[in-house]
Amino acid sequence: MRGLSRTAAALFTASAVVAALITLPATPAFADTLLSQGKPATASSVQNAGFPASAAVDGNAGTRWSSLATNDQWIQVDLGTSTPLTRVVLNWEAAYATAYKIQGSPNGTVWTDLRSVTGGDGGTDTWDITGSARYVRIQGVTRATGYGYSLWEFQVYGEPGGTPGTCPTTNASLNKPATASSLQGAGFPASAAFDGNVGTRWSSGAGDPQWIQVDLGSTQTICAIDLRWEAAYASAFKLQVSANGADPWTDLKSVTGATGGVQSHAVSGSGRYVRMLGTARGTAYTYSLWEFAVRTTTPGNPDPIPGGGSLGPNVHVIDPTMSTATIQGALDTVFTQQESAQFGTGRHAFLFKPGTYNVNARVGFYTSIVGLGQNPDDVTINGGVTVDAGWFGGNATQNFWRSTENLAVQPTGGENRWAVSQAAPFRRMHIRGNLNLAPSGYGWASGGYIADSKIDGSVGPYSQQQWYTRDSTIGSWVNGVWNMVFSGVVGAPANGFPEPVYTTLQNTPISREKPYLYVDGGGNYRVFVPALRTNARGQSWANGPTAGSSLPLTDFYVAKPTDTAATINAALAQGLNLLLTPGIYRINAPININRANTVVLGLGLATIIPENAATAIKVADVDGVKLAGFLIDAGPQKSDVLVEVGPANSSADHAANPTTLQDVFVRIGGAFAGNATTSVIVNSDDVIIDHTWLWRGDHGEGIGWNVNTAETGLIVNGDDVLATGLFVEHYRKYDVEWYGERGRTIFFQNEKAYDPPNQAAYMNGAVKGWAAYKVGPNVNVHEGWGMGSYCYFNVDPTIEVDRVFEVPIKPGVKFHSLLSVSLGGNGRINHVINDTGAPAFGTATIPSKVVSYP
Repeated sequence: MRGLSRTAAALFTASAVVAALITLPATPAFADTLLSQGKPATASSVQNAGFPASAAVDGNAGTRWSSLATNDQWIQVDLGTSTPLTRVVLNWEAAYATAYKIQGSPNGTVWTDLRSVTGGDGGTDTWDITGSARYVRIQGVTRATGYGYSLWEFQVYGEPGGTPGTCPTTNASLNKPATASSLQGAGFPASAAFDGNVGTRWSSGAGDPQWIQVDLGSTQTICAIDLRWEAAYASAFKLQVSANGADPWTDLKSVTGATGGVQSHAVSGSGRYVRMLGTARGTAYTYSLWEFAVRTTTPGNPDPIPGGGSLGPNVHVIDPTMSTATIQGALDTVFTQQESAQFGTGRHAFLFKPGTYNVNARVGFYTSIVGLGQNPDDVTINGGVTVDAGWFGGNATQNFWRSTENLAVQPTGGENRWAVSQAAPFRRMHIRGNLNLAPSGYGWASGGYIADSKIDGSVGPYSQQQWYTRDSTIGSWVNGVWNMVFSGVVGAPANGFPEPVYTTLQNTPISREKPYLYVDGGGNYRVFVPALRTNARGQSWANGPTAGSSLPLTDFYVAKPTDTAATINAALAQGLNLLLTPGIYRINAPININRANTVVLGLGLATIIPENAATAIKVADVDGVKLAGFLIDAGPQKSDVLVEVGPANSSADHAANPTTLQDVFVRIGGAFAGNATTSVIVNSDDVIIDHTWLWRGDHGEGIGWNVNTAETGLIVNGDDVLATGLFVEHYRKYDVEWYGERGRTIFFQNEKAYDPPNQAAYMNGAVKGWAAYKVGPNVNVHEGWGMGSYCYFNVDPTIEVDRVFEVPIKPGVKFHSLLSVSLGGNGRINHVINDTGAPAFGTATIPSKVVSYP
């Protein structure tokens, strides 16, 4: 909170700025032109919505941009075209920079220093510069105060040099990715307005307002928009641009009294996304466009962004020529750093090339141990790939965020220990012995997930509360505590719920294994994309190599943590896939995935932090996108949603090639006070959610009922969505809301929020508390297997929840093997599903179970 002294300082600075602005234009030495006023501006962050980047280029000395309180912050302005520059004038608020850089760029991604400043003292800075640029940026280096950076005005002067030429006729929007607010039907997609075919069209639903927008792939200077209306036209509409495809939208032109037909609108402005926002229909029908063309004056395309390249300093590539001592030393060094670094910033991936290694890889937080063979047996570790809980007194319930995949282990002593809880995937592994899932001493554990693996011996969960195993082969399974679920597992125990606590499906109805990095026979990196399987049983490599396709690393933009959303989006728009190397990525706009079959693969738990209340990832309603292997950490400014799969009202059929989310994790709070209303929204049909943990933090930094606020973990609006291994915990309202038809969930693990202050704060109308898993009242078909929800109200243990599963009572809505648990008697769950199931309460921590419903 800022005190009175800062307010006084701000008023004094504002007065000085007004005086400076009045006198500057009268100075004869300045024969140049103010270029930046009113132009699109963006920033790395904003203090809050009242201090946007645009306020620094609006010509108003009473409004300002203000950043978050870290040194590495920036603000930039798009001048619309490359222009010779002469000077920059900065009018600082009391929160100024003592060191900063003035930078220019032709494309908003590659920057050149125009001037470096040290010893800044605030007030008004005027700097002569030389060079030409379209984008101009102030890159902060050092703050003068404990606050952020704050500018009343950011003025860029230059020599525009001549009058604009004519508007070219080239259609910049041709065949570019398009979305719309609604569709009349699947035969009238948004893409039809941008395909150059006057015989196909987009048509909306019959209501006001409606919109259609196109992604040009990069920021363009727009000079005209041509619209060819079908008989269902707009009588009033706006033509708008946006930097990120979301708010804020800037009006280029407002049109009223329109009569349809073929229209050409001269406009002036810059943006990457262009939208027609219909506000009044000319008929009682829909809005319908045969064609929507955007013409620009942006000269040429920027140099293509190259694919491939270095995997960065946090990827440790291991090969058989290295000595055992060197490899073990590297593993031990990272483990020492990461063993207890639950909310630390280190991110690491160890990639073992094909061969045999005699090492013990102890796996700490944000560490991945990965084989680079095309098949798991191409890499053998004689020793172990192990997780234990010594750092936490033998309690494994916080062993999160780590992974191992695609290698074989010949364990020392015949047993490999993997004592983990959530967000610790175990994929494509061959254990030539036994697998122990409990910590030494058999302390508490709350896992877990195995897929596409083979364990020759027994799997012993011992103290594990619950576990899900998919499409694997095991020698045997030792025991169960509350909820052990198997689908497509050869050697799984027979279905026995409620006792023993096994829920066993012979097959997994639909699955596709996670993409993985490997090296080919020539030593080149490639990414293998496994094929879709139906009614899968056993590991995908049981009878030979996994079926699928292979992509060279040169088809991927190999991102580094310093990359901006603009750079990543430019690479994606160019047609590259995305490989996120280990590290923390701070982005101020969504990563937009608009191309079918795009692969986004993270290494070493790469972490994305969306700033400025942005959505982290948006996926268009297209076929076959694969999101895998990364963590999204909600930023301090509250995002509406962190991951959006398909825009609202998506309706395309993706049954033959669904989008998949695998090992995509979300965290809200813990490292700092993050906030997001909803973590993941799935609007597209046929999506497969394969192993996710959506977690509103209950411990760490920035934790509290009104501190790390998050209402809902997952909302599913798409039809035919399948979740296999769904972990969602601690949200303030419903953890999961499911409104699409024919949804299925195989294994669900949930804890309700720990921290409601009292019962009054935790009421859903007249209902006590919020269900963990809600199926919408209009849904006719839904099914779930092996699903548990627990309560641990540690602020007020008297709080009750009326039910943890809330579903419509219909013949097509079916559930199997449900349970609820009150942990240590901290709270009470009155029913398991609707009004069925005995209450769970008391210090004995005995589950209440429902074998089938209805």
